[in-house]
Parts: sequence; C-alpha cells; structure tokens
Amino acid sequence: MAKSKTEYHILNLGAGVQSTTLYLMFMRGLITPQIDAAIFADTQDEPKAVYRHLEWLESLGGPRIIRATRGKLSTALVKGESLSGHRWISIPAFTPGVLPSKREGRLRRQCSRDYKINVIRRAIRHSVLGLSPRQAVPRKIVVHQYLGISMDEAGRASRIERAQRPKYLSLHFPLVRRSMTRTHCEDLLKNWVPHRTPRSACVYCPLHNDSEWLHVKSVPEDWALALTVDDNLRAPSVLNDQARANKMPMFLHRSLQPLVQIDFESRVNRRSSWVGFSVECHGVCGI
Repeated sequence: MAKSKTEYHILNLGAGVQSTTLYLMFMRGLITPQIDAAIFADTQDEPKAVYRHLEWLESLGGPRIIRATRGKLSTALVKGESLSGHRWISIPAFTPGVLPSKREGRLRRQCSRDYKINVIRRAIRHSVLGLSPRQAVPRKIVVHQYLGISMDEAGRASRIERAQRPKYLSLHFPLVRRSMTRTHCEDLLKNWVPHRTPRSACVYCPLHNDSEWLHVKSVPEDWALALTVDDNLRAPSVLNDQARANKMPMFLHRSLQPLVQIDFESRVNRRSSWVGFSVECHGVCGI
C-alpha cells in the first residue's frame, strides 16, 4: 500500500446493466475521479452470459477488475450448509405460510452478505489496501465505494445507506445523483456494448420474476443448475433448522411448486413482468 495514498475509489461491479454503465462512464472519463479498481464478487453461479460479458469488460483495458469469491454458493446449498457450517439455507427460499393469512413465507437470507458484501470488503482490504487478514485499516484511509443503483431503484440506495458498514467506507450512488434510470443506462449501452448486457443474479435466485425464470430456462446449463438447487431444497438431508422445526418444504418459486412443474410461458402471457430486481430485494447482488 502506498504510504502517501489515503483515498481509494472502488466500484462494485455486478456486471449487469447499471454497474456496467458506471464502469464504462469511469473508463470514458464521464465520472471523476478515476476508480482504482472494480470488484466483481463471484458466487460462481451467475448466468453464462454474465461471465462472457465480464470477459469482454476485462478485454477493454480499462480500470482493473478484481474477481473475488468465497466459493461456489450452489455447493453450499446442495449440502444445506452456510459458510460457517451451520445447517442453514442462505437464500430466501419460499415456504408455505405459517399464518393462515399468508400463502407463502420466506426464509432468512444470508447470501448477499456472505457471498457479495463481505467478499467485496475482503477484496478491498487485501487486494486494494494490501492489508493482512487481521490488520486494522489505518484511520486516515477513506475508501469511496460506488454502487450501480439507478434513479428508479432509489429506495435500494436508502436501505443500503442505513445498513451498518465500516467507518472507512464512504458510499456513492452516481446514477441516482445524475437522475439516471435503468432505461437511460440501456440506451447508453446500446452504443457502447456490442451485445446485450445481461442481468446479474444467481441463476436460481428466488427473487426472479416469471420472465426471468423463462430466460434462465432458455439456457440449458443454467436451467440444469436451477433445477438441481430447487430439488435439493426439499431433500431431507439438507433441510435447515428453521424449515425442519416447522416441517416446511422449500421452493425457489413463490407458487410453492417445483420449478420443473411450472409453465412459465403461460404465467408470463397472463401478466406482464418487469425485468429487474424484485421490490423485495435489498439490491446488493447486481450492483
């Protein structure tokens, strides 16, 4: 770590629409100062299109892109274990509602923190600041962290700002500050990217809407992984403590049906679905 440097600028790169827009804006000098690095927190279960797009971004020769990971999330899900080894499914899977007034419930989510937030913070400490695992961040250091949240999702920015974080991190939302929506980002990317920029989220994310599930199903390798995770949620050997205590089967889809049985095309035709993060998502996966 350079002793004279006290401020660092880091982009959370999900390799989706908004974070790609920010990366290219930084690269083109449309946002200053220049970032020191962009960090991609890899669950190793993103759609194949995301990894192809990330390779394209890396080929541009722009700001350094750091790939960081805690391992393959689906492996932990199949085992029914969290990173700590506890029997806890860390994704917000759906269950039958405990109360008569609620058709479905949802399990506690740890995946965003374990596989995204904490991974990025470790990468900042190790790969950017050059600190050892237990070394304290010097008081004079400030890390400016840029997040790809657009104006139409400003509520996500508010939730993230209220969340607890280390004192050395200063959060910034350039798209919100510029009143840029996802549509504005997509319009820019049509001229900047030679292919369609994908949405970043694990292929089996329970917060997918039906349109997104239909897209996952169109990629055989992604769909096979989603089916494997979904099937294993109901395997007796991986039931987590909360589900076992209440004798609740778990599902990736809020209809409480196995993915293989759902006719997504008919569901999409019956009602339009906005392609983006669910309003229930805390919004740290694709930023």
